[in-house]
Amino acid sequence: MKMKKSLIALCLSAGLLASLPGVSLADVNIVPQDLSAAPAIPASALQQLQWTPVDQTNTQKTNLATTGQTLNAGDIVGPVAAYSVPASIGELTITLTSLVNKESVFAPNVLVLDQNLTPAAYFPSSFFPYEEPGVMSSNRLEGVLKLTPALGQQKLYLLVFTTNKDLQQTTTMVDPAKAYAKGNGNAVPDIPDPIARHVKEGELSLKVRTSSGSSILVGPLFGSKGPGPVTVGNTAAPAATYAAPVAAVAATSAAPAPTYSAPAPAPVAAPAPAVKKEPMLNDTESYFNQAIKQAVDKGDVDKALKLLDEAERLGSTSARKTFISSVKGKG
Repeated sequence: MKMKKSLIALCLSAGLLASLPGVSLADVNIVPQDLSAAPAIPASALQQLQWTPVDQTNTQKTNLATTGQTLNAGDIVGPVAAYSVPASIGELTITLTSLVNKESVFAPNVLVLDQNLTPAAYFPSSFFPYEEPGVMSSNRLEGVLKLTPALGQQKLYLLVFTTNKDLQQTTTMVDPAKAYAKGNGNAVPDIPDPIARHVKEGELSLKVRTSSGSSILVGPLFGSKGPGPVTVGNTAAPAATYAAPVAAVAATSAAPAPTYSAPAPAPVAAPAPAVKKEPMLNDTESYFNQAIKQAVDKGDVDKALKLLDEAERLGSTSARKTFISSVKGKG
């Protein structure tokens, strides 16, 4: 029996290391099933939360400033997000993203609980590293959780929060001009990188999908002799005991047509307003303007147009004037 348990632990550890791409060996010291660093949260407090249902067909977006919930426990500070995930669809790969807003970002921690709201795994903020902006993405903190629900689990619960310790730290980002130059093989400009302070509120994005390579086992094994009763299938108190109220669940379950009749015309009547771009930093603005002038001077108008598009996407207010004046100067 002891050898069997050792083999299980070894397999879980090996699977965990394989599931953390992009993490240096120096950082691979996070053992999600070690709950010693997780905040102690009373069961009564967990049961009072409204758990938002999330499935693999939708990406759940949460603005903590408007929809976050209050939870006073341990070192947790500010609003929290609470999600319920179906555990009967197989192994899960869950991507959690925290978007950078201007020069601030919410540093997430995730506590994973089984269907009885018993803590099963803990992913601290260090598990969610900074990711550079891409063509379809912006500055963000992002991590991928790979979970394997134990036999008999109907739901898993994810509690997302930040701590006082996180608020004392910052995240160094990559200046957009540097990212653009690096991506196009140009000389990287010597300009300072912006720093994002950690804040109590932020914008989260949660995506769930099934996976064949999950490794963190959540919930008691069937027949386990561990402490506490092992609940399997319908012999347990239904997970709905801890689910969100009917009003919250109705959004993702079948409901009468009138429930959706009111909001349905909204996206058809008028498109969502464009997100207002924040003005870019002076050094970044100067970099793009100089690059546009040089491209026009060399007769490479296509490159100048690409630089213009990228600069305006990042919030430039002078790139278009620079392009026009440069083209006129060549006329």
